[in-house]
Amino acid sequence: MLYYLFEFLDENFSIPGAGLFQYISFRSAMAFAFSLLISTIFGRKIIDILRRRQVGESIRDLGLEGQVQKKGTPTMGGLIIIMATLIPVFLLAKLDNIYIIILIVTTVWMGAIGFIDDYIKIFKKNKEGLKGRFKIVGQITLGTFVGLVLYFNPDVVIKEKLPQGEVVISQAQTVSSNRFGEAEKSTKTTIPFVKNNEFDYATLITWMGDKAKDYVWLIFVLAVIFIITAVSNGANLTDGIDGLAAGSSAIIVLTLAIFAWVSGNIIFSDYLNVMYIPNSGEMTIFISAFVGGLVGFLWYNTFPAQVFMGDTGSLTIGAVIAVLALSVRKEFLIPILAGIFLAENLSVVLQVSYFKYTRKKTGQGKRIFLMSPLHHHYQKRGYHESKIVTRFWIVGILLAVISILTLKVR
Repeated sequence: MLYYLFEFLDENFSIPGAGLFQYISFRSAMAFAFSLLISTIFGRKIIDILRRRQVGESIRDLGLEGQVQKKGTPTMGGLIIIMATLIPVFLLAKLDNIYIIILIVTTVWMGAIGFIDDYIKIFKKNKEGLKGRFKIVGQITLGTFVGLVLYFNPDVVIKEKLPQGEVVISQAQTVSSNRFGEAEKSTKTTIPFVKNNEFDYATLITWMGDKAKDYVWLIFVLAVIFIITAVSNGANLTDGIDGLAAGSSAIIVLTLAIFAWVSGNIIFSDYLNVMYIPNSGEMTIFISAFVGGLVGFLWYNTFPAQVFMGDTGSLTIGAVIAVLALSVRKEFLIPILAGIFLAENLSVVLQVSYFKYTRKKTGQGKRIFLMSPLHHHYQKRGYHESKIVTRFWIVGILLAVISILTLKVR
């Protein structure tokens, strides 16, 4: 809203400073500052409200050190992250930008599903919360919406760099826009560390012949559903000890901000020889607000946590990360960038699968880890949760650096 206000003032009254709101960098910085202030100042008030209403976490006794002391800690703190993200976005972002619309819908939709889950756990005294099949239906619904919009919306396009021989040789050649072709609809994405790193989902059904292009959207939507479901569940599993999910997510999202900035800027796209995605740079405002919300939430969530994010926060975080990666066409980078989420997911899958397999073969189930998800394994080994979280953050930073290197290393 402020963006449109200052745009009007700049165009009609030439007020000094109003033109700053045309710059993504300025609005991103403002979004981060607003979000950080909202999450830290109003976060305290939300925590007090949750405590008064006895919205406390019910703890299952898993035999972990310090677990009992966390009983009754306010949960549903994901509301802090959501509020601190959406308010700056509504104030500072272009609300007619298709990527911003998708991200707002994702935040509200998954936030609502997580809220219902937490509500059932706390107020209905049902430790299972929302039944798993309803969560899956919610994730599939969101994935279908995101996939269809990304595929069919005319504003979701890419511009590919022209071969050197096709670039017009003229005085204007130094202008980056002359190096790219026309905007086009495409299901192309990028694969990290590969020289010719573009992959088109359409190649998966080329065996169907000339009619293949009519069914590409089905393959694309199914891929989007899988990615959103996997990443949101990975974030949900990671949210097990103080500060782990919020800190790891802030690192991931900040890295995606770099990709959004580069992909949405024709000069940087030209310099780095990457796919130019018009209008995607606007996502940087959303990402900045999201990071501010995560960092502000960490103020209260680091050990010993004064609030937990609950499924309200964790499901939302995972879905937003997935949609951001899909929007900047870096979804194949998720296993590296979100390696912490992947490790947590795999630890559960391996643990359950191996237990069932050994029980079937020998009559007695065996375990790979002392406990899953992975962070609980290290707790069982006697590591303090602050040390586990810090080391996971360090690994997350390393994975983020490796992910950024994919811009040049192919």
